[in-house]
Amino acid sequence: MGGGGCSAASMRTALPPLVLLIVSGISSTAQPLRAGAAQVRITPEKPVPLAGYFRLRLSTAVHDDLWCKALVLAEEERRAALAACDLLEVPGGVVQEARRRIELETGIPPAAVMISATHTHLAPVVEGEFAAGLPAKIAEVVRLAAAAAGPARIAWAEGHEPSLVFHRRFFMKDGTVRFNPGKGNPGIVRPVGPVDPRVSVVAVDAADGRPVATLVNYALHLDTVGGTEVSADYPYTLSRLVGCARGGGVTIFTLGCAGNINHIDVSDARPQNGHGEAARIGTVLAGEVLKALARAAPVERTALRTASARIALPLVKHDAQELSWSRDVLERERKGEKIAFLDLVKAYRIAEVEALGKPEREAEVQVIALGGDLAWAGLPGEIFVELGLALRRASPFRHTVAVSLANGSLGYFPDRPAWDHGHYEVITARCGRGSGERLVEAALRLLDEVKGK
Repeated sequence: MGGGGCSAASMRTALPPLVLLIVSGISSTAQPLRAGAAQVRITPEKPVPLAGYFRLRLSTAVHDDLWCKALVLAEEERRAALAACDLLEVPGGVVQEARRRIELETGIPPAAVMISATHTHLAPVVEGEFAAGLPAKIAEVVRLAAAAAGPARIAWAEGHEPSLVFHRRFFMKDGTVRFNPGKGNPGIVRPVGPVDPRVSVVAVDAADGRPVATLVNYALHLDTVGGTEVSADYPYTLSRLVGCARGGGVTIFTLGCAGNINHIDVSDARPQNGHGEAARIGTVLAGEVLKALARAAPVERTALRTASARIALPLVKHDAQELSWSRDVLERERKGEKIAFLDLVKAYRIAEVEALGKPEREAEVQVIALGGDLAWAGLPGEIFVELGLALRRASPFRHTVAVSLANGSLGYFPDRPAWDHGHYEVITARCGRGSGERLVEAALRLLDEVKGK
């Protein structure tokens, strides 16, 4: 697994103290499962700053629309919602306000609402006017999905698509580890760790066979296109093709544990960027989704259960010298000086962590489960693939879907070995060594809790 540190056994250690634990569920299936899906357009109406880089980019056009999409599941009096937005991230404050509105409009409790971002780098920075209007749109899509809910059947399948995913951290001949070292770099020795080629597919159909939703989860970073045109990246093509082939329904993409995974094959000299590359990835992925659906297994016992826990994670610590250095770097950048990329990354991290004024940050981990077959685990950041693989191996469910950037974004979560290797993801991480493992431990505790209901 590229350095270890994430075995199934190690993930079942004692969970850190829970700030909040809510578990709900039912043991009867006297009434059939109901499900509804909807989507609401969230494309900005005017040029906006685009997220995802350490420099200002204003949007110049719209290549394809951005959407917030939702699935609502209901069984007897229990309901849960999974919403995914075509955004780099959904800040915690937006999640909190959206959940408040959702509870008022639908009665679905906040702990049963999972709100994630696909992580497209061609979406607005969630701030100002755009951020102010976002909670209402998320609440609206959940309200529409809840209103559309009817008797439904659910099936899950696993595809396998290794041709699109590449570990982006490499051991180098000089003894260092680098991320994105460049195509054909003669200093590359080998990738640091594995990839996760699994394609998770969940099909939701109405009782009469009409498609309601297709949920797709894949561990591939969404930074394919570049440029300044607003776009959902490869989920745009994926959604269009899957929806067409399935004859309708809402295709909902969630990001797997892809914090150190991208689409770049360093052994191939050909360019891999632009809308054409995003379309290629979306097309290949859609093909695997459709192949997997042909062997989908029904979820027979659909008892709906949800759980949510909040844990305190330690923030990275800085000394007085680092604080002074960070202020100097950011001041020189403000004056127009060109700063080395990794220095800028570190300076921003120091400034952001110190602005919080506390040693810890609260993180939410969430689980939504159906019967003994299917569970979604929401984690609030960019999670390394090694952690996602460990979560899946240790989960008590047959099919566990890890959803990154769920219910807030706390930055990168490298596994423990990566902290010794350093470079970009470690330099920018806000939460300290071992925080990723603690998220996985919390998720496994919740999965065990709901499995026993």
